[in-house]
Amino acid sequence: MNGADTMVEEEATAWVIRTRDPDFRDWAGFTLWLERSPDHARAYDRMMAVDAGLPALIPAQPEYVTAPANDRGEPGWRRWRWIGGGAIAASLVAMLSVGMMTRADIYTIETRPGETRAIALDDGTRIEINGDTSLRLDHNDTRFAALDRGEATFTVTHDESDPFRVTVGQAVFEDAGTMFNIIHSGAVTRIGVAEGKVIFNPDSDAIALPAGRALRQDQSGVLLQSVAPESVAGWRKGSLTYDNAPLADVADDIARSLDVRVTGAPSLRFTGTIQLDRDPRRFFARAAPLMGVSAVETANGWVLKETDEALR
Repeated sequence: MNGADTMVEEEATAWVIRTRDPDFRDWAGFTLWLERSPDHARAYDRMMAVDAGLPALIPAQPEYVTAPANDRGEPGWRRWRWIGGGAIAASLVAMLSVGMMTRADIYTIETRPGETRAIALDDGTRIEINGDTSLRLDHNDTRFAALDRGEATFTVTHDESDPFRVTVGQAVFEDAGTMFNIIHSGAVTRIGVAEGKVIFNPDSDAIALPAGRALRQDQSGVLLQSVAPESVAGWRKGSLTYDNAPLADVADDIARSLDVRVTGAPSLRFTGTIQLDRDPRRFFARAAPLMGVSAVETANGWVLKETDEALR
């Protein structure tokens, strides 16, 4: 079982436990999870089958636990429900213990804001990590990565029989002989492809992104656009290039790359290239006018404010 499969099984186990809860209400979220990949439904069915084989875990009569005086829940039942749920969870883990013995060894690499790292995997793939980033890798599966936060550039050694996959939140990006850059911050995911091709959500959407294409996914949906291949992952060479990008994205990238706190980004958009500079005062003196804002230094960082010219 590779790293991605392990994550799906863990997610499926969590959904089994949650959906057994009589107070469960997140059916919309559960449906979205199922629809993201056929593998999700299959994994959920497998875990449900394991769960169905555990009748001995639940006593014939409820084992009531006295609730504290400040517990506003329904006496007895709420406490019992958690006993049952805890037993089921523990038993699911126990039933999967044989697989866990050979489970992929996943580890996390993190960088501080302003810090960068470069990693060479055994298959020849190279990952360059920008600041304020958290990335999971697998000692036993060099074709797996999960970007939990931040930014990373992947230069992948292509293997058609075993494609490299990057999991970002609920999205999956699969390489097709590729160099690409991914940014994940909050509910926003951005990718730009410099070489080769990337497949976005290969098991569902299957959107092909060749070199020179970019994708932005947020709560409103997915946006595709063109990008200059040479500008992808510009942070590695000290520059950030944008084409009609929300200023909030620009501010987020600046903070990650320069280890500065940037707030108050107006609802403007920016097209152009910004040269990074480790001296924040010098950087904002040059960059702020290009972005059509003023940058005010405070005790807590830098605040971007819309200028009178931008308002007209």
